[in-house]
Order: sequence, then C-alpha cells, then structure tokens
Amino acid sequence: MAPPSTLVLGLDPVTIAGYDPAPVLEALERGRRRFDELGISHTMCLVPLDGSAEGTIVEHLRREPWECVVVGGGLRKDEELLGFFEVVVNLVRRHAPQAAIAFNSTPVDCADAAARWLTPR
Repeated sequence: MAPPSTLVLGLDPVTIAGYDPAPVLEALERGRRRFDELGISHTMCLVPLDGSAEGTIVEHLRREPWECVVVGGGLRKDEELLGFFEVVVNLVRRHAPQAAIAFNSTPVDCADAAARWLTPR
C-alpha cells in the first residue's frame, strides 16, 4: 500500500527580501526527515509572494489526490498576509476537497501536523 500523500504549502524563504533563509531551510530539511521517519509521502510547494504563487499552488493541488495539505505558518501568521491565507485555504478547498487541512507551528513539525489527520479518527 502506498504511503499517505501530503502537500506542504509555504513561503519560499529565499525570495523574502532582507531575510536570512538559512535557518528556515535547515528547519525544512529537518521537517523532510520527519516525514520520512513517519512514512508519509510529501511534496513541498514553496512559493514567492508574487503573481505566480496562486498558479503554482493550484498546479500542485491538481497533481494528485492529496490526503492532507499542510498550510505553513509563513502563509498564515503574518497579519498582512491574511487575505492571501484565505485565498490559499479556498484553493485547497476547491482543488483538493478530499484532503484534510492541517497547520504546523514550525517547518520541523509539518509531518506531525499531517499525521494528526492521517491517522484513523
């Protein structure tokens, strides 16, 4: 049986002006290892805050029937991004209605956020 599939949506830290992406990239790598430990198939979709973000997210959402979509904190914690966060949630609802939606607290715990919804309830 194939492992559960999860899509992780987040901001691409490399594209944020004046921001040191190294700590986030390292945390993302630790998060990827955690997915492997839990046996959860995962794809990262990290987007810049530009006109391409919505199209890139839709493209990823349509790739397969995801069992879970994790919406990263970078997309939802900044009050200035509230409108974009709403767009992202509605894109998930529209293009992956079968998927559970989960929220992480850090890039390291994405797999744990997904696992909360991938285990039988």
